[in-house]
Amino acid sequence: MARRDSVMTKPKDSRGAFRRLLAYMDTFRLPILLVAVMCVVSNILALLGPSLAGSAINEAAAGQGKVNFDRVVYFAVRMLAVYAASSLLTILIHMVMVNISKRLANRMRQDIFDKLMRLPVGFFDRNLSGDIISRASYDVDVISTCIATDVTSILTSTVTVAGALVMMVTISPLLSLVALVTVPASIAYTAHMRKLTQPRFARRSKAYGAMNGFVEEQLSGQKTILAYAYEDQVDEKYDAINQTAAQAYYDAGSLGMTIGPTMGFINNISLSLIALLGSVLYMNQMIGLGSISSFVLYSRKFSGPINEIANIINELFSALAAAERVFHLLDQTEEKPDRENARALSDVRGDVALSHVSFGYDPGKTVIHDLSMRADAGKLIAIVGPTGAGKTTIINLLMRFYDVDSGAVTVDGLDIRDLRRTSLRSAYAMVLQDTWVFHGTIFDNIAYGKENATMEEVVAAARAAHIHPFIMRLPEGYQTVISEDGGNISKGQKQLLTIARAMLYNSPMLILDEATSNVDTSTEREIQHAMRRLMKGKTCFVIAHRLSTIQNADRILVVNQGDVVEQGTHEELMRARGFYYGLYRAQFE
Repeated sequence: MARRDSVMTKPKDSRGAFRRLLAYMDTFRLPILLVAVMCVVSNILALLGPSLAGSAINEAAAGQGKVNFDRVVYFAVRMLAVYAASSLLTILIHMVMVNISKRLANRMRQDIFDKLMRLPVGFFDRNLSGDIISRASYDVDVISTCIATDVTSILTSTVTVAGALVMMVTISPLLSLVALVTVPASIAYTAHMRKLTQPRFARRSKAYGAMNGFVEEQLSGQKTILAYAYEDQVDEKYDAINQTAAQAYYDAGSLGMTIGPTMGFINNISLSLIALLGSVLYMNQMIGLGSISSFVLYSRKFSGPINEIANIINELFSALAAAERVFHLLDQTEEKPDRENARALSDVRGDVALSHVSFGYDPGKTVIHDLSMRADAGKLIAIVGPTGAGKTTIINLLMRFYDVDSGAVTVDGLDIRDLRRTSLRSAYAMVLQDTWVFHGTIFDNIAYGKENATMEEVVAAARAAHIHPFIMRLPEGYQTVISEDGGNISKGQKQLLTIARAMLYNSPMLILDEATSNVDTSTEREIQHAMRRLMKGKTCFVIAHRLSTIQNADRILVVNQGDVVEQGTHEELMRARGFYYGLYRAQFE
């Protein structure tokens, strides 16, 4: 099979990811526009607060011992009202944004899953499932959290900064110039930190994907780990991977955490300059005490959002790094579409042929060399050979999981590249050595692939597969729920369920890849007899390592190093005393 990598390729640029995120959010244009309007109204109300506070202070200062408390209370009540209204709008804004982020995450995960269903088998051969899952779960969560909180903060902060600046200029243009002195330094510092932190967050997402892939792989092989007492070695490997992920998290987080305090220091310099110049202006009676108070409050509203943006900028970079990984997955090359004039395979007889086929999973590394073979309709064809000879590759080519590099594979005389993939694959039923069952009832697992299957049909298939007695001993019979990956039944029982599923599917062609490797010899013999009766008239391909199971095959293809080196019946191959004869003697003598 093709090699398996823990990562795909270098992610795209963050600007591209940002543009695509905006395109994703375009669906929610109206809710986001409503949020923007509410942000403006909420911040205008909040910006009235310092002005009202200044008015209250001016009333108190103007009284000279006889303060008009009614006027002070009047301004205080108005200030309380505008702050309350602003807070209610802010709550509503967050509720709307959380809903948008939930819908965005739902759509993004659905797009990822739909994409995975359209990707070729080769993609899954090359990439760890844990890394793929990490993109659909962790990375989407990072993006969703950013949309729910950070986008709102940026919208609010932008309006606040603009409004506060207008109010500051209205109060004192001279003080406003002093307040703006540190803005270029803030912008330059933020741009510099973006260049430093963005790659670190990309490495963090990559490290988390590798860690998830390792965990998923080890959990699936937990029994093997225990059987070989390999727990300590696995712990050591995980510790190294975990350390790498933790270091990547630290490298990104520690640098990102310095942004907020540094920005706070820069803005405090501005506040110090405002206090110094404001004192001078007040002593020269060029500005009132209330105006200074209002200006200081507005300056805090001006610098506060800048600090807030600086604090969340690392989260934004993290979200962009996650978006790069998600969009890279969505950009993967899908399975080639059917040819424009592709036809559906119908009325299948089952004549299958490979003519001068060459194929390699990677360019320049040919696995199958000039292979030619023929399987007549209704015949049982066994494919045998040493490990790595190309047996499973032949099955991949028959099912068109991969296309041949040269030569042709035909069914009933038709090149399978001229057929619709769905019709070709539905003409086959498969039982693999790596059994697959899903969380659901036994009935659902057997009926998988055949719509509207009746209980009678399912029971008949289960009887033929010799698993009906076992099912009837279960508390709920055919309604017994199988746990995830069939953890509550044995491997042999899972294999019998998949055999029953293939029997019920009733396709004109059948592929069995070591389909009875997990059952005992007695049951295997019974299944072989039952399958011979049920497969009558079907073209069957059987990959077998135990040569005793295929002695009655109509034709045996002996594969070695990507070529069919011998073919014939068991008796003919034994008389020839060639490669097959050597394999047989190695097993039985």
